[in-house]
Amino acid sequence: MVILDTQVTSFADNNVWNTVLQFCVIGTALLVGNILRHKIPYLKKSLVPSALLGGIAILILKGLFAYDIVDKVSMEMVTYHALGLGFVALALKNNRIQSKSSSMTVIETGAVTANTYVIQGIVGLLVTIPLFYFFKLIFYPSGMLLPMGFGQGPGQALNFGVIFSGHAAEQNIDFAGADFGLSIAATGFIAGSIIGVIYLSHLKRKGIVKQQQLDERHNTKLTDYVEPNEIPDSDSIDKLSVQMCLVLLVYLLVYLFTEFVQELDLGDFGTKTLKPLLWGFNFLTGTLFGIFVKWIMNRFKRAKILEKEYVNNYLLNRISGFFFDVMIVAGTAAINFKDFGGFIVPFVLVCVFGALATFLYLRAASRYLFKGYENEGFLSMFGMLTGTASNGMILLREIDPKFETPAANNLVLQNFPAILFGFPILLLMGFAPLSFTNTIITFVILLAIFIVLNLFIFRRKIWKKKK
Repeated sequence: MVILDTQVTSFADNNVWNTVLQFCVIGTALLVGNILRHKIPYLKKSLVPSALLGGIAILILKGLFAYDIVDKVSMEMVTYHALGLGFVALALKNNRIQSKSSSMTVIETGAVTANTYVIQGIVGLLVTIPLFYFFKLIFYPSGMLLPMGFGQGPGQALNFGVIFSGHAAEQNIDFAGADFGLSIAATGFIAGSIIGVIYLSHLKRKGIVKQQQLDERHNTKLTDYVEPNEIPDSDSIDKLSVQMCLVLLVYLLVYLFTEFVQELDLGDFGTKTLKPLLWGFNFLTGTLFGIFVKWIMNRFKRAKILEKEYVNNYLLNRISGFFFDVMIVAGTAAINFKDFGGFIVPFVLVCVFGALATFLYLRAASRYLFKGYENEGFLSMFGMLTGTASNGMILLREIDPKFETPAANNLVLQNFPAILFGFPILLLMGFAPLSFTNTIITFVILLAIFIVLNLFIFRRKIWKKKK
């Protein structure tokens, strides 16, 4: 850890204000996006997130006259850290969910999530491998950024976009990986929202569901989430401050662990693949350390070392929601179309075929797995796997505002099995960009994973046919 020996010489110095100004821009953009969404009827009906509208507003300003106000590097850094901090906040929650879903359905939902990543990766590579081989239009493994942008969101799209750009530069290939990945993520939000609304309108015309008005949704309050023996709202330290301090403590552990691994001698593979990948895995490492810190705190409570409950689920939900909103705004604002112009054709093909494949696969899987709530299950999964989990919840609330079906629980509980099923895909993200041969091997492995996961997900249907 390097400590810079510097001091503030003037509060009028740009360096004093630059970082804070970037957050001011993000906050203002969020407010603008929220106003636009509520005041323009079409945007309200489209269900496009306010954070994405705020990011698009910044892009428009960048193109017109305010380009110097937005610092691309700062926006990329905010996107990267907001992803990790948001996952840490979620990991610290005490998840006492009375599930309406069976354990097997949750596991199968996690498998569907992972298999959608696989399908998106296959579709992406089917576009970018030929475009590189025959026309040299795009970096050959860039199709793998589709599951990161659609399935994971701006944070992971940025992380692996930067990693891909580094490998492309080593091979003397021009590739704006961060801009390509972030553009896919932004398009995923739009595709998920628009296609979701079209699908909802179709169901409404068919009389299958009755769309609920926004003002009928159930609003939650802080008092709904207060646990017995919690620390007071305001004492020597505010309750919200405690939650933020816990999040920052965990994130410090993430940095120290990653820095420790960075100093280890792990050979050529570890230096070129594992170490860069670990920095990109800040969200996963943060989740693991968050679970660990929560486990330690629970042990301390049992041992009477901690006398109060320090964790508040409601506030941690709000903190994670804040970081994810900031991530979406910053990730969208970080896109630089000046470096993106040569990749328009691959980008359009990847997004169009990716959205189509995601829709068709999730529709088939939902009809099979979610008997009695096929539409609720599909909309929640489709929103999540083109945007984030919050987008899945937004679409779900349109037809299940009180979460009376198991769809919401499936979405929450499937995260851990999805990580287990999807971990090989994340490893392939570090393997594919090393060479063209590695990308072809990655494509074959993805096909194998796709077959195996489908055999598991649709096993009852397959076994029934065999009988």
